[in-house]
Amino acid sequence: MSRNLNKLLNYSLLKISLIPIMLWIISSLVFILLRVAPGDPVDAILGSGADEVSREFLRNKLGLNEPLINQYFSYIKNILHLDFGQSLSTQEPVLKIIIKSLPASLELGFFSILSAIVIGFPLGLIGLRNRGKKTDYIARILGIATYAIPPFWGAMLAQLLFSVFFNISPIGGRFPIFQQQPQITGFLVLDSILSNNIIALKDSLYHLALPSITLGFLLSGIFSRSLRVNLDKTLKSDYVNAAICRGISRKKIFLNHALPNALLPIVTISGLTLASLAGGALLFEVTFSWPGIALRLHEAISQRDYTLVQGIVIFTSMLIVSLNLLVDILIAYLDPRIEY
Repeated sequence: MSRNLNKLLNYSLLKISLIPIMLWIISSLVFILLRVAPGDPVDAILGSGADEVSREFLRNKLGLNEPLINQYFSYIKNILHLDFGQSLSTQEPVLKIIIKSLPASLELGFFSILSAIVIGFPLGLIGLRNRGKKTDYIARILGIATYAIPPFWGAMLAQLLFSVFFNISPIGGRFPIFQQQPQITGFLVLDSILSNNIIALKDSLYHLALPSITLGFLLSGIFSRSLRVNLDKTLKSDYVNAAICRGISRKKIFLNHALPNALLPIVTISGLTLASLAGGALLFEVTFSWPGIALRLHEAISQRDYTLVQGIVIFTSMLIVSLNLLVDILIAYLDPRIEY
């Protein structure tokens, strides 16, 4: 047992040691790409009609007149101190903007994955149980179709159907504009429960339902396909056949042996999907006007806000890398078959 724990510890330390290298590469690429991209942040802030004195003053204030190598080393130094600077457009600390926007993205991601599991698992089980039948083919086609649909197109279609035609859901936003939000953790559903505010809970779930179910539906194909493939492989394994020969009921074999082993890859998928949704559901959040970190990234790009773009990309990269590490360690701990 101690030997396995030592191997797991060494594996974890190796993974952790690679994180600074990956983040340094990502940070450097972001810095370079933003500097070579067309456009001028001074024009984005002051407008193209500003006089040269104001433009030069702002350039000096932002440090844009310094040599590029000096800007780079100052940029890396600040990142090491978790100082992402201030937004060029609002002069608000970038870290404060990220912390304010992140709960909305995580809340949407969590409920989307929950919806994906609720939709995807039955599809996978139905397809496996009716292998080779019409139901199986329908489940497979549905899984492939949901994965292939572009998220922004699926979002617009959902808005058109449920918000415009049937008028049963708000077309966008996270909460009614003229109603005060409960402010405790930033997660509206949780804050509504903690403050015992039933009206706020209903309103937050009402606004959350359409985007989370739509995104969950689009992600359900990943979960249905993964569950079907892994469960099919597990049910054909030698230890399942041995359990059948010993007279153990198929229900116990399925619940106690086959299903837990088939669910291990789902842990990996869920963790990585949640991390990617925290910063990667860009067009989806824009379509639903969901005030998450991806929407703030879209606004920062359109405003040529260097510091905010850099901060969001680096922070989400840290989040994805960290969750990836936790998932790897969890899988290695849960599955003794994995070599590390």
